[in-house]
Amino acid sequence: MTLTQLEIFVAVAERRGFTLAAAQLKISQSAVSHAIRALEQELGVELLLRHQGQIELTDIGARILLRVQPMLGLADAIRQDASDARSMKLGTLRIGSFGPTSSQLLLPRILTDYRRLYPNIEVHVSEGPDRQVMEWLLDREVDVGFVTLPEAQFDTWPLLEDQMVAVLPIAHPLASNERVTLGDLCSDPFVLTEAGSSELVSQLFAAVKLKPRIRYKTSQLMSTLAAVARGDGVTIVAESSLPDDSEKLYVVRTLDPAVRRQVGIAVLDCSETTAAAQAFIELAEKIYRSRKSDLKGNGL
Repeated sequence: MTLTQLEIFVAVAERRGFTLAAAQLKISQSAVSHAIRALEQELGVELLLRHQGQIELTDIGARILLRVQPMLGLADAIRQDASDARSMKLGTLRIGSFGPTSSQLLLPRILTDYRRLYPNIEVHVSEGPDRQVMEWLLDREVDVGFVTLPEAQFDTWPLLEDQMVAVLPIAHPLASNERVTLGDLCSDPFVLTEAGSSELVSQLFAAVKLKPRIRYKTSQLMSTLAAVARGDGVTIVAESSLPDDSEKLYVVRTLDPAVRRQVGIAVLDCSETTAAAQAFIELAEKIYRSRKSDLKGNGL
């Protein structure tokens, strides 16, 4: 038996006629007759008595009607749940975020507008190092994640481009230089932050066969910057991750050669993206496309 057959049976029983049921369901009377006949044949019982144009339920037909009506109510509820999800009335969005650039710069602006537009979508944010976010995406533990681009294993949308910079104690001999090289940074103790683009920093040194003297490994950017401010070492971080008052506590210098970094949103497979995730991606693109246009318009 099918759900359609049961829906037709209930309509006939409630309307007490094939013609009225067909009109209610917007199908032909012959389709109604065929569905009832097929259902009776499958069940092996007569559900309806037909007499001079009148329709009455048999005893077993009446009992089956009582069982079917709640089933159809449940089916309607399931359809409504699906409709609500499609129209973004309900749902869950799981976001993976790394470091200050995504967690403090990109994500808050997007979430402010997203929660206003889709107040009934439940948002969960998990924060970890960039490598952890990629693992969450691969394991389907998050729907979308902020990553450092390029990442060929994901479908991605770029949002922001900045550069990696050296951060030095104010009294450091290199503080008078406008630019510093990776080699310059290998003479001092190095503070490596696990927050943000730690993978990128490690790859920079490995690419030129240099090995920094890592003294500290910190999980928070603020711990990294505090260590530099105390004179305990030097570090490399993304420029966009630095707080506004950074120059008061330490010196920030451009790398030579310059190292650009791009941050964006990633999903494992865009063909499997949920409606909630797709809406998040589209909103993020809209916000940061507009921001880029404003910067260009101001000559920045």
